[in-house]
Amino acid sequence: MKRKIYMTAGYNTISLGTGRKEFHPKKPRPGIEHYIKEAGEESLKMVNGAKNIDEGVVGNFMASRFVKQAHLGAFMPMIDKGLRNKPSHRVEGACASGGLSLISGIKSVLSESADAVLSLGVEVQNSVKAIYGADILAGAGWFNDRKDGHAYFFPGQFSERAGAYFKKYGREKARKGFAVWYKNAIENARLCPTAQEFDNKVSDLKSVGLTEPNAKSFTEYLNVFDCSKVSDGASAIAIMSEEGLSKAGISKSDAVEVIGFSLKVDNITEKPEDLTKLRTVQLAANEVLEKAGISINDVATIEVHDCFTVAGIMMVEALGLAKPGEGADFVSNGNTTRKGKFPMNTTGGLIGWGHPTGGTGVHQAVTIWEQLTGKAGDAQIEIPKDRPYGMTVNMGGDDKTIVAIIYKKTS
Repeated sequence: MKRKIYMTAGYNTISLGTGRKEFHPKKPRPGIEHYIKEAGEESLKMVNGAKNIDEGVVGNFMASRFVKQAHLGAFMPMIDKGLRNKPSHRVEGACASGGLSLISGIKSVLSESADAVLSLGVEVQNSVKAIYGADILAGAGWFNDRKDGHAYFFPGQFSERAGAYFKKYGREKARKGFAVWYKNAIENARLCPTAQEFDNKVSDLKSVGLTEPNAKSFTEYLNVFDCSKVSDGASAIAIMSEEGLSKAGISKSDAVEVIGFSLKVDNITEKPEDLTKLRTVQLAANEVLEKAGISINDVATIEVHDCFTVAGIMMVEALGLAKPGEGADFVSNGNTTRKGKFPMNTTGGLIGWGHPTGGTGVHQAVTIWEQLTGKAGDAQIEIPKDRPYGMTVNMGGDDKTIVAIIYKKTS
């Protein structure tokens, strides 16, 4: 890249939803304004005030339907009066909306229209019953397919992927891989105070993960534990040039350098050519690694978009860590645990930490920033000196919009 780009000052609100002690479906809960303000204020504190921010960008998927609120870019000045009259806008790309917020900020700094962009991702979706939420979330796919799709649209879509994977590679080993992925997610979430599954006390997580799918109550090939959470929350991070860091008085050791990014988008009206592969993820991952000038084996930790356990397994294969059909065994053998060769989703990912849809891409970036700067608390893993890189892969819809980013430790 022609200009060095950094990320710093990351912050996550609590991922609120079923499983958190604070959550009660019949009691009033914070609105979208609360989450935007909390995440934004905490990030601004770390950059020493709004005076050090030039632009703002909000990633959000469906606030206009979940909470009947649009025009989210204009909420930036609500965070701090110092952001008043500064450029701000909202971006949307389904579940990759947060990743698009990061891309937008990166491009602004690269173009020199800004030295510091506050990137924020947010979603509040516990505002409706799950079955109605499924209808709203179906907008991440081609809505013409809605009438013929499963009542729980996206679980149905990925259940079909799981069924195809079972048929091609074997059900038993795949279900085992799914269960281990779930177990890893919850164990990692227990180490992160903001995670939705932080208070999960179940002892035999693998057995829970192996719960037999029931097509009469949910989907044919996936159980409810194979699914990401319905979550309310927000994440924020500052994207800065070297000048932006200097102006804000932030040391490079408190930031991570962005050394590559990729955005790939496929045709939403077409079904996948091969249900057992995430083709667009593979294209984005290959491109971002090439841009960064590294291989996947140089990466110390990866945040992948595990909207479903089967997506996690397929991500492993799309990243080239395992051959097609061997991703489940790769996970079952412990390679993606926090002490494995490729630790993934160290605060729980979408299944453990939560999935406030439009916020997920930014949450992934915050997690990598925390890990590479040693700020992850109890969730901290070891970052080998010869592998100072982190990676995020944020997916919108069924492998349609993919944002992949490579980060480098600066000290």
